Amino acid sequence: MKNSVGAPAVFVDRHEALEARKAIHGDATLRGLSETFKVLGDPTRLKICLALSHHELCVSDLAAVAAMSESAVSHQLRIMKTMRLVRYRKEGKKTYYMLDDNHIEQLIALGMRHVSEG
Repeated sequence: MKNSVGAPAVFVDRHEALEARKAIHGDATLRGLSETFKVLGDPTRLKICLALSHHELCVSDLAAVAAMSESAVSHQLRIMKTMRLVRYRKEGKKTYYMLDDNHIEQLIALGMRHVSEG
């Protein structure tokens, strides 16, 4: 077995290390998870997620709640839709946004708990 630079891998505890390696997912999965965390790592997008964790809201209401322009909120929502963090529904001319699923809320809640315990 070789390491990432092509040299033979040297293990202190080969069994434990090989078991730990099983916890590392494939590159595509890791890239997707990394991108999700990057998107959630932005304070503006976190504000939007936190607001949507309580109610579905239209862009105008999100802009008022987050103290941002509607244009800025719309831009963030486009990014968040691409990453499947939010979804929307239309009601007449209004578009209402909500978190895509409860996993997003759980990720944020776990992060908040981690930060508050530190």
